[in-house]
Amino acid sequence: MAVPKVNADACTGCEECVEACPAEAITMQNNIAVINADECTECSACVDECPAEAITE
Repeated sequence: MAVPKVNADACTGCEECVEACPAEAITMQNNIAVINADECTECSACVDECPAEAITE
């Protein structure tokens, strides 16, 4: 597994991924999700929860 990637062009800023992340590794910067690779546990909860499909593994 790997740290999920955010497609900034597809991210709608809904913050569903922030709520879903059990490691609290996702923050919002300029209305775009940013994943902190050092804190991410690679669980893919954010991938499953993103309604815009902007986060991929």
